[in-house]
Amino acid sequence: MKVSYHGHSIVKVETNGKTILFDPFINGNSQTDLKVEEEKPDYIILTHGHNDHVGDTVQIAKQSGAVVIANNEIADYLSWQGLNTHPMHIGGSFEFEFGKVKLTPAFHGSALVTENQEIIYLGMPTGVLLMVEGKTIYHAGDTGLFSDMKLIGELHPIDLAFLPIGDNFTMGPEDAAIAAKFLNAKTVVPIHYNTFPLIKKDPHQFIDLLEKKNGKVMSAGEFIEL
Repeated sequence: MKVSYHGHSIVKVETNGKTILFDPFINGNSQTDLKVEEEKPDYIILTHGHNDHVGDTVQIAKQSGAVVIANNEIADYLSWQGLNTHPMHIGGSFEFEFGKVKLTPAFHGSALVTENQEIIYLGMPTGVLLMVEGKTIYHAGDTGLFSDMKLIGELHPIDLAFLPIGDNFTMGPEDAAIAAKFLNAKTVVPIHYNTFPLIKKDPHQFIDLLEKKNGKVMSAGEFIEL
């Protein structure tokens, strides 16, 4: 299984002949190496409804035929735009052809802001557990620190965790380091930083805070084999 990082919160997993793309915010993302027209995933997983996570989902899904996995509200909203969606919600899991997906809590917002200054509520934000090939990947989405991360790690031993560190809108490096301790993941990768001035952070500061020294800063396009 190949797991690659592509700036901001974009993660791509290639496993069992399928490609799963998390939070494909490409246009307007100064940190990514991806191009919208080149992406042909089989599945797209969205953690929440903010513009910098839903991103280019509609164009990518229409050109690839990807199934969009998201909370019920996001799935409904995107299905009205002609996309093939699979609705889920926090605490629920489903066995897909590539593996198992389970949505976890996240503490954040989840709404789409339109060009007409409208705010469209899109349900609860989530984290995602992806269980494939005997491995577990945790994408925290956007979230603050919360103590139930301990429970997530206890119930689902995590091989690779992606945690936001940008502060202001999510955890900063200090809180993310505590989250990493709670989750007890084998490897931790920082995400959601440096894309905008408000979330400019040094990812190596986060790595230095980790008690287990199990962090890895990934540049856009870099991958890990699990």
